[in-house]
Amino acid sequence: DLQICQHRAPTCCTKKMEESYQAAVRRERTQSIQTLNFELKYMIVGHITAFQEAFESLLRFAENHTSSLFETAYRPMAKEAAEPVKELFTDLSLYILGAETTVESAVLRFFDSLFPLVYSRLINPGITDLSEDYTECLRLTRQDINPFGRYSKNVVTELSKSLWASRMLSQALSLGIEVINTTEHVALTKECSKALVKMQYCPHCQGLTLIRPCVGYCLNVMRGCLASVSELDAQWREYISTLEYLTNEMAASHDLEIALTGIRNSINEAILHAQLNGPQLSATVDKVCGQPRQQEGILSSDNIVPVKEVTATQTFVMAHTSLNNKRREFINYMKRSRTFYASIAERLCDGDLVMRDSSTCWNGEDVV
Repeated sequence: DLQICQHRAPTCCTKKMEESYQAAVRRERTQSIQTLNFELKYMIVGHITAFQEAFESLLRFAENHTSSLFETAYRPMAKEAAEPVKELFTDLSLYILGAETTVESAVLRFFDSLFPLVYSRLINPGITDLSEDYTECLRLTRQDINPFGRYSKNVVTELSKSLWASRMLSQALSLGIEVINTTEHVALTKECSKALVKMQYCPHCQGLTLIRPCVGYCLNVMRGCLASVSELDAQWREYISTLEYLTNEMAASHDLEIALTGIRNSINEAILHAQLNGPQLSATVDKVCGQPRQQEGILSSDNIVPVKEVTATQTFVMAHTSLNNKRREFINYMKRSRTFYASIAERLCDGDLVMRDSSTCWNGEDVV
């Protein structure tokens, strides 16, 4: 009653043993594929962790760097500016992690929140009545009168380039893990299970427990079993090329570190631009939002405090060259895995599974 290990000679196998062998080959194949995948998956997971830690570190530095601008140069509004700054960097973090938001909406929302503070604390520091309606009017007016000139758009442009590559790389790495996990649990067909039993365990039914499959025979069986997995080869090669492109984008002109630390200087330039155009802005705002109550005898011109960009940025970028080194190491490793899915049958037939340097092996029917 044997279905797989049929042979002319007497046999010590039963149908129940064949079923046990089928369960065994399915389990063994899953384990062997998982072993192959482990190193590759470990590298990707490790890079995801390193990338996210480095990114969070960058964000924290850039947020503190930006907050210090208000504490040193624009003290009258420092306390109220803390929340918009925090929201900006939270939004940027969510964007990189794949949230349904855009860099432009995050940056412009920040400048919408900043304008009421700049207007009431720096341009017209005598304003005492900053009601919700008046604040909202100032927020909406910001979009029309553009008090920060080109600087708000500059922030969007600079961040969009560098954060886009970071967002795509983050998503691409997660996709790589998803692909590997899926191939680990690929279902073996009945024909494949039978072929594997015939290759690995049918010799046992003849008492040949030490004989192993011939190399060519093993390759034929494995290629047949893993045809669907090896079809990923072209897409996997393209995926590696995309990772290479994205890491180059991040390390080149769209450098994440420089873009994030440059936010502070751009905000400073934007505030100075608004202060220098204070009289024109006030005239427009009075027409649109009305005139709020003011205290007498307070002039705004004294509050213009130019701030030079601090040199901490250079130190910071040098401190994060290790991030670029990690990127290079990672992409060099991934490039070596280009043929991972094309050569999966060869790798599974390598090692102890097949007979090497021997005159005899099992060809599926007999010892040859």
